[in-house]
Amino acid sequence: MADSDNTTTLPFVIGRQRDEPDSLASQAIDSALSRWSEWQRARYASLLLCRVQQQLEARMIVNTGIQVLTAESPTRVQGRSARTLCRLGDYAVAREAEVFAMTEALKLQDSIPVIAATSLVGVIAKLEMIVGADRDIGDPTDFPWPHIASVLRDLKAIAGGMPVGRQSRERTRSDVARHWESAVKLVAALEEEDAAEYRGDVAVS
Repeated sequence: MADSDNTTTLPFVIGRQRDEPDSLASQAIDSALSRWSEWQRARYASLLLCRVQQQLEARMIVNTGIQVLTAESPTRVQGRSARTLCRLGDYAVAREAEVFAMTEALKLQDSIPVIAATSLVGVIAKLEMIVGADRDIGDPTDFPWPHIASVLRDLKAIAGGMPVGRQSRERTRSDVARHWESAVKLVAALEEEDAAEYRGDVAVS
């Protein structure tokens, strides 16, 4: 990401991503399919934001801004230090944005029990979401996770896989930007809260 002194700037990474499944005409028949599509979008957004966070973290590790480690002139080190602080702000925003996206995906997973599938494809969609949650559990090899995955494979062999759709990059950008904006507001509020507490400490002392 290009250096910036504005932490509200969303890193330009979405345009390089491949298209992902999105809404399908058949989803109007089965609400489980619609919920699966929403979950796919939320999960994909969280993966993109996680990638942004990792990129920013890697750049901060490479450029510490410490003269002894960078072996550069004080002027250049000061400039790099300012950019590192900027990246720290971006990193905090990216981290919170990922949390917002993942929380949305988890809420969609939590809604599975109240969603009634009206087709085999809808049942497959619900199982896809359940099996997809194995990244959030301790050991996906424990009962009943391999067994659920086995049922999912059997259903796909009988009824076929999930319908394939394509999501526009504009939709992906919109999803990520929404979480990014929420994260910017949260980080700004936390910083203001810390500043207020600091001002109070200074006044007391």
